[in-house]
Amino acid sequence: MRAFTGLIRTMRPKQWTKNLLFVFPALVFDGQLFILEPFLRVSAAFILFCMVSGTVYIINDLVDVNSDREHPTKRNRPIPSGRLPVPVAMVAAVLIPLVSLSLALWLSPPLAGILAIYLVLQLFYSFKLKHMVIIDVLTLMIGFILRVAAGVVVIQVENFSPWLYACTGLLALFLAIGKRRQELLTLGDGAVNVRQIFQEYNIPLIDDMLRVVTTGTLITYTLYTIEKPTDGTNLALLTVPIVMYGLFRYLYLIHVRGEGSAPDEVLLKDRPLQLTLVAFGLTFIVILYIVPDML
Repeated sequence: MRAFTGLIRTMRPKQWTKNLLFVFPALVFDGQLFILEPFLRVSAAFILFCMVSGTVYIINDLVDVNSDREHPTKRNRPIPSGRLPVPVAMVAAVLIPLVSLSLALWLSPPLAGILAIYLVLQLFYSFKLKHMVIIDVLTLMIGFILRVAAGVVVIQVENFSPWLYACTGLLALFLAIGKRRQELLTLGDGAVNVRQIFQEYNIPLIDDMLRVVTTGTLITYTLYTIEKPTDGTNLALLTVPIVMYGLFRYLYLIHVRGEGSAPDEVLLKDRPLQLTLVAFGLTFIVILYIVPDML
């Protein structure tokens, strides 16, 4: 039981919120949220992505077990602390993706392909790409774009705009860079001992990257709301200030409050960000699902 609990913790269930936010946009923005079959198919894709992404965390912890033991908080994870035996973790890292990919192949062959690409990409990240400056955060961005694609391929989309790939990719890059910044500040001189790549980063570079990505995210999302009108209107523009506030709130948290090392944890504990997400979702649901019936 202790090993099973350690395995679940190693798979980072708190971070599955990222899969929820990035796998479901195709369903929501295509106007199929309240149709049972598409909802069930996307929900299944979400679960399978959680299993595969959880496997990546297991592999990462196996690869980084020695450096994690030097980290002030990561040393308490199940594998570095010894609560999850390494042999058990290795077996799980093989069986979970095999079962998940088999189920994905039955549900949708393109989904199985996306999950396989994600898994291979993350394995390259664990062993090589995370040690390459800038490539490391771009790899994380691609992983989130694949999450969006996973939600697209399991249903028949009609109104899903490719602009959302750009929006979600830039948002993911924004969060990844913010996480790098906070880790660099928190670890200080010992950052290189935890991640070798930190010797290639400094705060001025990361802050410049954040400025570029923040601007790009706002512009791209605004263009999406204009390019993809809802029932002949541009009511989606009403959500731009909400997105702007969410980005600025996160910048406030990492610059002023010293938070941001784990975006999923920030989201789970920061009430204004939670309310922003709810406001964004409700506004878009009204625009997509209620306003058309009123016109």
